Amino acid sequence: MRVWRFGLLLIGAPVLSGCVAAALPVLAGATVLRNQFSEGQDAPRRAEPTAQPGSAVRAEDLVGREFRTEDGQVVRIIGAGQLPPPDGAVPRAATAPAAARPAEVAVPGGMQFLYGSAEAAAISIQTYQALWRYVDDRVLDRLAGQDVASVVLASDATLERMTFVPCAGKPLAVVFDVDETVLLNTGYEADDARRGTGFDPDRWSRWEATGAGQVEAVPGAVETIEAMRRREVAVIFNSNRASANAEGTAAALRAAGLGEAVHGDTLWLKGDAPGGSAKDARRWAIAERYCVVAMVGDQLGDFSDLFNSGDAPPRIRRNLAAQTMIAPMWGTGWFLLPNPVYGAGVTGGYEEIFPPNLQWADPAEE
Repeated sequence: MRVWRFGLLLIGAPVLSGCVAAALPVLAGATVLRNQFSEGQDAPRRAEPTAQPGSAVRAEDLVGREFRTEDGQVVRIIGAGQLPPPDGAVPRAATAPAAARPAEVAVPGGMQFLYGSAEAAAISIQTYQALWRYVDDRVLDRLAGQDVASVVLASDATLERMTFVPCAGKPLAVVFDVDETVLLNTGYEADDARRGTGFDPDRWSRWEATGAGQVEAVPGAVETIEAMRRREVAVIFNSNRASANAEGTAAALRAAGLGEAVHGDTLWLKGDAPGGSAKDARRWAIAERYCVVAMVGDQLGDFSDLFNSGDAPPRIRRNLAAQTMIAPMWGTGWFLLPNPVYGAGVTGGYEEIFPPNLQWADPAEE
């Protein structure tokens, strides 16, 4: 069990991890309830806050207290002032004099946001909270004997006419992309920012093989994945990392606290099915064994290769995601995380991004 490292224990939102939720009273006068399944059966269920007027608890009163979880582990509540840096390391200023530090590197804005900002961390946690609620409901549906639907588009599907691979009672699973979805490639992007030379496939391959020590988990991913495994939902990774570097990818996932991934079983990589970097063939292979109730990624291709067919310009591609029958899938089986650093989401020329009818000119300069 992992405790949120950035103060989430001190706010009143429902937490993802079942063991933390079971131990921690929700603040601002709420208590944590555990729902019961029909006929007294104890069902897996996320913690839900229920208001209790007049029983407000102050956050500062909980700091230092310990709570025992259902599985016997102890959670200790800490204050924000006691939090270590996000990576657990000693701040650089305490370990190296200013003269020994490397020259200042101009970090691109997208990297600043994704790897350094509180806003990106908040969006990631928000997405993973929504994912957990959705998946937990599917677990309860299955326990109640209700049909559970797959979210993997079938081979005959289009973006206008969606058909899905049938579940047919298969075990539940969630499929995750890896890079910038569950795993932040912080070390590689630090090197890329320092060089300023752009993407190099050979250097990336070396990173896949050797970079396990310089990765970190996307905020919210570890706790959500742990909770899913406790609910006996299979966690499958589907990445465009090379199958030749499967060992390095599994090591990186393990180093980030995301657990074990077995190549060909719970880890699918480029080259494991026809189609190269296209992922549909791998998704279909996974869906033959599992009822995939949710998919998570940072690129549209993590959900369907249909988004990447025909080299659609940015505005058309945007409309495919927002103005077709696909639109209701976002947050309802498909969960997208931000990536302003690379991929199709950061392409396009000036007039592709800003249509002429939406361009504004300052009247003071006319």
